[in-house]
Amino acid sequence: MALRRIYKEWQDCVEHPMEGISFKIPYADNSFYWDAIIEGPVKFKTPVYHPNIHRKGFLNLEILKETWSPALTIAKVLLCVRCLLVDDINADDPLEPDIARLYKTDRAKYKQTVREWTKKYAM
Repeated sequence: MALRRIYKEWQDCVEHPMEGISFKIPYADNSFYWDAIIEGPVKFKTPVYHPNIHRKGFLNLEILKETWSPALTIAKVLLCVRCLLVDDINADDPLEPDIARLYKTDRAKYKQTVREWTKKYAM
């Protein structure tokens, strides 16, 4: 049952590509594991300077916890992750309180640090 749904969602994503998001299933024998690339300024492989991303790479996103439902497709989850990274920072419910504090009090310094981390870890 789960594999049928994953296959259907895969087909939907292939037929209706999402701007700024690409993905692949790297292991032919395991459709439960996807690699996603979200363009933009869930566990991250490299450090990310963001109030809602833990230093160990874990993501604070409600739809992955309390508000998840079977109606959410993989495409919708990927879009929510992209929105969190680009537009929807939740500094009132952070995984990294110090980063959230800087985001709230000194946005210029926050953005400068984000750029530094991006250059250091993601390029």
